[in-house]
Amino acid sequence: MASPRRDGPVWKPRAENQLLAHDLPRVDGPLKVSGRARYSHDVRLPGMLYGRLVCCPVPCAEVAVDLAGALKLPGVEAAVVVHEGTTRTVGQVVAAVAARTVEEAEDGARAVRLSIEELPWAVDREQALAPQAPAVTRRGNRRERGEDGDAEAVARALAESHAVVEATYSLPVQHHVCLETHGCVCDYRGGDEATIYASTQATFGIARDAARVLDIPARNVRTIVHHMGGGFGSKFSLDIHGRVACMLSKECSRPVHLLVDRSTEFHTGGNRSGSRQHLRGGVSAEGELTALEAEAEMFGGVGGGAVARMPYIYSVGRVHARRASVHTHTDSSRAMRAPGHPQASFAMESLVDELATAGGFDQVEFRKRNLADPVYHRQLDRVALEIGWPGHPHRSAPGDAEGIEAVGIGFGVSVWGGGGSADACECEVRIERDGGVTSSMGSQDLGTGVRTYLAAIVAEELGLELSAVEARLGDNRLPKANASGGSVTTGSAAPAIKDAAHEARVAFAEHLAEVLGVDTGSVTFDGGVVRAGKETLSWSAACETLPDEGLRARGVWREHLQASGVHGAQAARVRVDLETGRVRVEKMVCVQDQGLPLNRLALRSQINGGMIQALSYALLEERLIDPDLGLLLSDNLEDYKIAGSLEIPELVAIIDDDDERAAPIGMAEAVVIPGAAAIANAIHNACGVRLRHLPLTPTKVLEGLAARARGEEVR
Repeated sequence: MASPRRDGPVWKPRAENQLLAHDLPRVDGPLKVSGRARYSHDVRLPGMLYGRLVCCPVPCAEVAVDLAGALKLPGVEAAVVVHEGTTRTVGQVVAAVAARTVEEAEDGARAVRLSIEELPWAVDREQALAPQAPAVTRRGNRRERGEDGDAEAVARALAESHAVVEATYSLPVQHHVCLETHGCVCDYRGGDEATIYASTQATFGIARDAARVLDIPARNVRTIVHHMGGGFGSKFSLDIHGRVACMLSKECSRPVHLLVDRSTEFHTGGNRSGSRQHLRGGVSAEGELTALEAEAEMFGGVGGGAVARMPYIYSVGRVHARRASVHTHTDSSRAMRAPGHPQASFAMESLVDELATAGGFDQVEFRKRNLADPVYHRQLDRVALEIGWPGHPHRSAPGDAEGIEAVGIGFGVSVWGGGGSADACECEVRIERDGGVTSSMGSQDLGTGVRTYLAAIVAEELGLELSAVEARLGDNRLPKANASGGSVTTGSAAPAIKDAAHEARVAFAEHLAEVLGVDTGSVTFDGGVVRAGKETLSWSAACETLPDEGLRARGVWREHLQASGVHGAQAARVRVDLETGRVRVEKMVCVQDQGLPLNRLALRSQINGGMIQALSYALLEERLIDPDLGLLLSDNLEDYKIAGSLEIPELVAIIDDDDERAAPIGMAEAVVIPGAAAIANAIHNACGVRLRHLPLTPTKVLEGLAARARGEEVR
């Protein structure tokens, strides 16, 4: 190992690392597989009550709340009105109760009396845009969100194109389906202090939110989130669930456990906005995208929704694009893993696929011709080879839909930022006299592996085994950290950890040099052994030379220790049953770059997870609301389907080691983006049926096959 330097830390070349850029087991793995990991749901405190929410059963109404009946029930200790007056969304929270047991809390919630005067509502696009539709927002039900490009130039370019495709693509609202539902445990017992056990992506934001509700100083609110069961963008604030927990706890000066049931989660936990995109694209005889006319609508409920700008990733000669939000009386959309990107990818990749077919071009070569960044070229070649494209019979035209089954292959590419945030994170490394080493940062670990590299980066720097460093996180009393969103956690946290580790190593080397009377440059750390000049000490012996308080070092974010900008390419192979319409995804391949891979095992796991989430959206997931009754029909995991073990194909996760950037970049969100489009393109490649509306169900496949047999096309 190199000797300590005061001119700042740098990441070592990958081949020189003993831990980083290798497969590392998660340090919290034993806790999780044994059930000893403590989530917010698991918190049990003396005198704790259980909270339950009361939701309005219709999308829009005038509501009055009567708590008297609930407060008379045995075990009910508190009840609060959350909202009275006009409700605006399906399942809006209007009241809550807290009781000694879960069952008593549920009884109390049922005993809350609601006086409801139903008002007209609009819960889907057709209702929202109908004449005389009820106003969802003060600014109307359809709001323009921006316009880019020259419409007249696009019209001229389309008129001169060799082939033109015009189509509408749509994606439904998708739920986050976090394994741990929203909520928290609020431990407030009067006075001016409280502890919040939160399931959150933002350890340091929760204290401020809770303090406002409890009317105490934010500095007196401790937030703990040692383990949490997923967020995917839906858990950045204390939220209505946590605020109500604080209201109840304040009401009775006792701890309140309020983490919602699955039905309430579906009603109030946010979602990925749906979208409808009408595209018209042209291609030249040489295979270049000449023009694109795009109009996108975002369905974000009472929120604005999200869809990335067109053209998405591909280079197009002339572009005119418009975006608008269509508002409905439904729960507001929130950030969800790569907000707006899967929607744009599905439409753009489908159009690219259709234009390639219209021009008779090889799908991979056509994509490479219209992608300016050469990184995509090598990645597409890699996934094409892995999926079997060179020997595939339908490279420039789809299959003929004859026989019992058909096999097809489809492609898609992705992009993401993934860089770090300046001044977002700090880290403290402590070396104790007994040889113990701790690495501390308040950051939450969503399950992506922050805890592991919090230890591994320090262990690498000090020449220790991974198990020799204890990682401490998930507490706002530890050094500050940013919220986990936009795949920025790695780029924000890793540089601060590296900086702290470097400072600890330099300080320890200077201490040993003074104690042993050697030059600082001669002190090295490797394999749990310290070499100082001609002397060799065990790690524990070296630590015994420290003062009683040990050694502490603080690290901050360093811009040169992170990078940004990731690329990915995916391929899917599907088998379509031409008699039943069933689609079986047989194999998915993803090649992904990310700069320096801190933990290759976790990285491959992230890639696999992203492909599974994309597959689930492609084939199964869809929020369903009865527009006449205003009822959410898919408020459980029987009616809202997600991919299970039977749907999982062969997954091939390839780390792009041709990316030689020497700094880590967050990449988890990029992987979820192109999978749905790749699967839809593979279905078309297999049997010539173009499905433009997710989910890709057997019914839609059969309708498409029937239309193709009649010489028609399903729109």
